Amino acid sequence: MKTSVEVDGLWVEFAATRRAELRDELIMHYAPLVRLVVGRLGIPSTSVLEAGDLLSYGMIGLINAVDRYDPSRGVRFEAFATARIRGAVIDQLRALNWMPRAAVSRVRQIEGAMAKLEQQLGRPASELEVAGELAVSLTRYRQMLMEAAITILSLDTPLITLMQEDEFPTLGELLEDQATPGPAEQLEMKERLALLATALDRLPERERLLLSMYYNEELTMKEISKVMGVSESRVCQLHMQAIMRLRSAFNAGRQEGEDGGQTGVKEAGGSKGSLVHGRWPRRSHPARL
Repeated sequence: MKTSVEVDGLWVEFAATRRAELRDELIMHYAPLVRLVVGRLGIPSTSVLEAGDLLSYGMIGLINAVDRYDPSRGVRFEAFATARIRGAVIDQLRALNWMPRAAVSRVRQIEGAMAKLEQQLGRPASELEVAGELAVSLTRYRQMLMEAAITILSLDTPLITLMQEDEFPTLGELLEDQATPGPAEQLEMKERLALLATALDRLPERERLLLSMYYNEELTMKEISKVMGVSESRVCQLHMQAIMRLRSAFNAGRQEGEDGGQTGVKEAGGSKGSLVHGRWPRRSHPARL
């Protein structure tokens, strides 16, 4: 394993010479990143691609990242490559119609039910309440979550919601933008972070904990299942449910801001500092799911 100094030296030399042997060294050095990224995608075991296939497409993304990376921009390669590894796998899944229109429809149905119930109840709805609103059994509701378990997002997916595809930019449109944001963009980002922080605070404790382990601690679904003492499929269900709650609450907050001329920043002050600074709250004794 090369030291960070040696790797930095490789990048400098490769950027200057583009020698094939240096490229191969960099690809081999970062190869373990592919397994890590693919493992964190949370792709259900019923996927049309086997684990080996997923890793192969992830390697294509890694190679593309090595070829396109510019060390002078000051962005860590791991962060740069992660998006491209994920994108390579997702593109193949999309090409194989891994997420059919029926799954997108389920996402919209569940998000709509959650939004309606939260407005009525003034709190996040329980699984039983959401299942009742959808007129399905609890077992069927959990199955719907698995069928719509899009814990990976395409670069073509709008940042806000699947329901407003023509109104908001996609992640892919923003990845290459290296320009310094102006005052208006900075204010908008601050408002979005505040809305997201408010939505996070309203999540049930176990879902906040799961998101903390997944996004802050960077554990895989399998690792989280061992920590929480539940099955991996149950972790996937709850992760999908939490993402749907956040997306629904985020959109509701934006709508309220547009209707009332407020952005929700004041509501999200105080205890939200850890999120705004890119961290999730840590908890040493996670509750069972």
